[in-house]
Amino acid sequence: MTFLERYGPWAVVTGASAGIGAEFAKQLASLGMHLVLVARREQRLNDLANELREKYKIDARAVPADLARQNFADTLRAATSSLEIGLLINNAGFGLAGNFFDHDLQRELELVDVNVRSQIALTHVFGKEMIRRKRGGIIFVSSVSAFIATPYEASYAASKVQELFLAEALRYELRAHGVDVLALCPGSTDTEFHEIAGSRAVAAMGVEPVVRLALESLGKKPTAIPGWHNRMLVYLLKCTPRRLHTFFAGRVMGNLTRETGVLSGR
Repeated sequence: MTFLERYGPWAVVTGASAGIGAEFAKQLASLGMHLVLVARREQRLNDLANELREKYKIDARAVPADLARQNFADTLRAATSSLEIGLLINNAGFGLAGNFFDHDLQRELELVDVNVRSQIALTHVFGKEMIRRKRGGIIFVSSVSAFIATPYEASYAASKVQELFLAEALRYELRAHGVDVLALCPGSTDTEFHEIAGSRAVAAMGVEPVVRLALESLGKKPTAIPGWHNRMLVYLLKCTPRRLHTFFAGRVMGNLTRETGVLSGR
């Protein structure tokens, strides 16, 4: 069975206007998958949809939506009601770097809405249909931060733990229904993430191999970690006390956020 037969004909990709989400859209289109592209930036979505339609002769629909809003799922339901969604890419998310108590509370809650609440909502909506059809796939874009309690990125790291654990738990629940679930856990990646979060990228990977590994791993393993250095890091984390992880992560993140001036007093 081909990838398209197993997970097609339509895929929903959140956070599709840039970075990992845009790369998912490109690689899925190259496999013949029709796409529903979701993000806030409508013009970017339209430009990407037009590019993919012309290059790969697939159908691509842009659905501008803010996943921090309470009713975003209604917008997406209406836009996909006539489509057979066989693959969900839960990619949308953002981080906040710096002291937790220096952040605006509303922004912290928006992080939870986008990184956690929206993924639960979308998985529930589209996962039910996959169960009914006895086939499909769901990819959660988590992070190596899911393995580390990270000072100065506390809420972001916590949200990535939720994604990792939700993906691994749902993989067990859904395997009897023919639905595959994967947690993708990249490390630093060459995207807009660090600019938005207020941190600095270190040893960033390109998006192409990150997405390629995810698509190759879906249905074969519960978790995919791109890059040998990231896999080595996670292995070492599993072999050492967690209090050391937090200590060293705090030192590293503290230095990085000071360099970008986001810590208190800068």
